Amino acid sequence: MHNESKYDWWLTGICLARTFNALVFMTYAATLPVLQREWEMSAAAAGSIAGGFQFGYAISLVIFSFLSDRFSPKKLYLGSMIACAIFALVFAGWARDYISGMVLYTLTALSMGGNYTTGLIVMAQRYPIAGRGRAMGFFIASTSLGYALSLMLSGIAMPIGGYILAFWLTCSGPTLGAILAWITLRRTEVDIPLRTREQRFSREVLRNRPVMALIGSYTGHAWELLGMWAWTPAFLAAVLTLGGVAGVQAVGFGAYLTAGFHLMGLVASFSMGWLSDRLGRAPLMIGLAGISTLCSFTFGWTIGLSISMVIFVGAVYMFTSLGDSPILSASLTETVSSAYMGAAFGLRSMLGFSAGAISPIVLGAVLDLTNPGVSQNGLYSNWGWAFSVLGIGGLGAWLAAIYYGRQRKYLG
Repeated sequence: MHNESKYDWWLTGICLARTFNALVFMTYAATLPVLQREWEMSAAAAGSIAGGFQFGYAISLVIFSFLSDRFSPKKLYLGSMIACAIFALVFAGWARDYISGMVLYTLTALSMGGNYTTGLIVMAQRYPIAGRGRAMGFFIASTSLGYALSLMLSGIAMPIGGYILAFWLTCSGPTLGAILAWITLRRTEVDIPLRTREQRFSREVLRNRPVMALIGSYTGHAWELLGMWAWTPAFLAAVLTLGGVAGVQAVGFGAYLTAGFHLMGLVASFSMGWLSDRLGRAPLMIGLAGISTLCSFTFGWTIGLSISMVIFVGAVYMFTSLGDSPILSASLTETVSSAYMGAAFGLRSMLGFSAGAISPIVLGAVLDLTNPGVSQNGLYSNWGWAFSVLGIGGLGAWLAAIYYGRQRKYLG
């Protein structure tokens, strides 16, 4: 376990590596309004690329998470960082239409999923429970910082060099992340947990009610959060276009605003993770999930309101929908046996990111349905029903968090 010092350079290094790696996660969402026109995609087709990325990421998370119970989490983490650096550059260089974009972005996702749960497992070994929420909060906050920087870089690049320049700027981040990750972890020792004969996956995970409640809450959380991430830049571009901002400028400004939302997510991650170390995990999870659900049912209907009101609701939405991420992760490391931590994270990833892969597609389909006659070059003006779809997942996350809190209280 890590001993607190004046400044934690190890945590800084692994968080910065995560920030650079996360730049590619928002590459597509930031450029979506431009890609939809230039690649001649419907909203459902555009959503399918985001969905393909999430499916690939989910598969990668599941495989790497299960492997981390058998092989070194550190080696799996570093291998994923290197693979992501390679595939991100391939995506930047060769994704030029719907098919190539779908295939190469999905391959990038397949390579990068191995550096999330393995990173959490490495951190769980390094930090004691009393400070784990804080450490994981910073780790997830660094992801939000990467998303924000990705959106800001894309917003700067698109008016200058279009989506291609935005691709190259953001897809270079994982290379820097891989280098920094290797420097940070080169002297870090990570153990492979040993299982006893009495331990079984069914007993340690599937029949562990608090664990399954956390996995259920994460699944609803992912449906809501990943759908919102995929479509918020396009929604804000539509808000700005209806407000009189020119097309490409609206896309750029929409990316800037979404970057600001991700900075709110950054604050939410480290503050809520730190606060959960002191006030308890369940009460914060319940409160945050409840507010984010209300935001899902509200955000899309704000398109006719002032831009300040849209920004306010969006900031609250981002804060609450991401604030429970470090709490869910820290809670799972405390609730499941260390020998099955990777397996639990694997099941959580499979369900959560599969839900997160479906939700952008469903949101896009509802968007097409509620805006009849809008072509690829048209402007979607009705977003309320589409974003309300995300509230279904948020409601499930809230109910599962309540159940988890009751189970923990019952078990003492």
